[in-house]
Amino acid sequence: MKMTQTDGGDIKQRLRLSVLIAVLGVVYGDIGTSPLYALQTCLGYFSNKAMTRIDVLGLVSLIFWSLIITVTLKYVTFVMRADNNGEGGILALMTLAQRVAKNSRARTALSMIGIIGAGLFFGDGMITPAISVLSAISGLEVVSPGMTPVVEPLAIAVIVLFFLVQKRGTGDIGAAFGPIMFIWFLTIGGLGLAQILHDPAVLKAASPAYSVFFILRHGFTAFVVLGAVVLAVTGAEALYADMSHFGRKPIRASWTYFVLPCLLLNYFGQGALVIADPASAVNPFFILAPHALQIPLVLLSTAATIIASQAVVSGAFSIARQCVQLGLFPRMEIRHTSATEEGQIYVPQINLMLAFGVIMLVLIFQTSNALAWAYGIAVTGTFICTNILAVVVFRRLFHWSRGASIAVFGFFGLVDLAFFAANTLKFLDGGWVPLAIGLSLTFIMTTWRRGRNLIIARWTQDSLPLASFLARLPQSRTIRVPGTAVFMTGNLDFVPNALLHNLKHNKVLHEQVFFVNVRTLDVPQVKPENRAAAEEVAPGIYKVTLSYGFMESPNVPRGLERLSAQGIEISPMQMSYFLGRETVVPASVPKLNFIRRGMFLFMTRNAVSATEFFQIPSDRVVELGVRIAI
Repeated sequence: MKMTQTDGGDIKQRLRLSVLIAVLGVVYGDIGTSPLYALQTCLGYFSNKAMTRIDVLGLVSLIFWSLIITVTLKYVTFVMRADNNGEGGILALMTLAQRVAKNSRARTALSMIGIIGAGLFFGDGMITPAISVLSAISGLEVVSPGMTPVVEPLAIAVIVLFFLVQKRGTGDIGAAFGPIMFIWFLTIGGLGLAQILHDPAVLKAASPAYSVFFILRHGFTAFVVLGAVVLAVTGAEALYADMSHFGRKPIRASWTYFVLPCLLLNYFGQGALVIADPASAVNPFFILAPHALQIPLVLLSTAATIIASQAVVSGAFSIARQCVQLGLFPRMEIRHTSATEEGQIYVPQINLMLAFGVIMLVLIFQTSNALAWAYGIAVTGTFICTNILAVVVFRRLFHWSRGASIAVFGFFGLVDLAFFAANTLKFLDGGWVPLAIGLSLTFIMTTWRRGRNLIIARWTQDSLPLASFLARLPQSRTIRVPGTAVFMTGNLDFVPNALLHNLKHNKVLHEQVFFVNVRTLDVPQVKPENRAAAEEVAPGIYKVTLSYGFMESPNVPRGLERLSAQGIEISPMQMSYFLGRETVVPASVPKLNFIRRGMFLFMTRNAVSATEFFQIPSDRVVELGVRIAI
């Protein structure tokens, strides 16, 4: 059947529309559910009697301009330009900034900023499911106040079920995410528009004058309210972090022409409702709907918040894998839940950690309003880290002038700092939670990196240079036996300890020997043709480098198969893999303090084995013990 030009255009149009709908389910779940609690939390600072029309317009104006400045200008217009081969997110931005850093001290500082930002992102991953699910199910209180006691148990039940099904992957239900969010945005936009038609004058809040007047009128109270206003822009980081899935164009188009208008219609509609009925400030989102639609809206909201949580949890899995590849986390079990989509992964340890954290947050805080402050610090802390890294990237990599860099990102930085400072006022009321999570994970990541660096340094000090070994080999009369031996090593210039132990005990060397080093590059993915590079350093002995991006999971047997394209004979069934099992013990003069040493030893004992991490067949592995003192 011949396809006409019109048919081709229709197919292209449908494909483009399907991508735009898919973006809604993956990228905008978090920020799309903010109307559930953002304005409600802001209104909580005013009693119904003291609230005036001008105050409501001021709050709506602050939310409006926060969405314009932080999301539309900062992230959509500027930050999303800084992609690492199409990959976004704070760790991708960190690698770009380190690439153009002037010296090692600057690279270390930039690394710490990225690590702190990643730690806060995990805090966000715990708080988002808790606050979102609680907000959605609290709609039952609007339907019937007598249902208040069941809100918390029902929220916990939904959260437990949510984390239990994570191991199945998002492939089976991912196709439904986009259409559900499409219905969600149409619904909240329609509800807002219906209320705006009763009071079109509420649209005056789009003027910045109302924001300025609100701040001048309320002074310090207005500053405190900023801590709640920032809830309207939670999820802005997801626009950047999920850029690799769809590219910047679909994300920008979906935001500009659909998501932003629907969000604004809902916020303006909530404002018009509160002006007409101040008592509705207790939960303006659900009261916005007619009574007959409130139960369906609760169900739709719950589905939307689950999708929002899924996006954040999937992001946490991706960040965890990046941390492992960048040497910030110990090796973890990473399961691929899709045979076709590389990004669909499941990390059991992270899933368990998040599930425990989310349930504890629900039990401790019990309401979404109580969680709002914890949420704000996690989000604004990540904003600040991203802003600092962006300054370096735009100044050094994109060659912006100093004046332009300071003017643009200095302005965004002031907004971020104002939001962050406002949230710190409620440090004791929940703001400590994301900081505690972020600092704990920063401690873990820096401890692991420091410990691994010490091990590598000690191993290098005690190892035999490969050049010396190869020079002595012809005179050693070492017996060469049939087969292929693969020795994993962290440094190709030194002989792996596993080989020396094998020679000591077995007195033989295989006819074909591969010294294999797996390295992680500062790019998301490596092209298959660039995966393996080999150099023959002696007859039958090769130095092999397998390169992977920080978004990839290494597979050593499959990587070695790429050597056949370089004329090297490969017999996978005749390969034996020799690995050194490290036993870390304290040195006479330890280089890690007591707490860090205990943490590092604990992580080392619980790390996934190299056999499993590098996807090596366990029946072809020979492990030889190695003691290393640090």
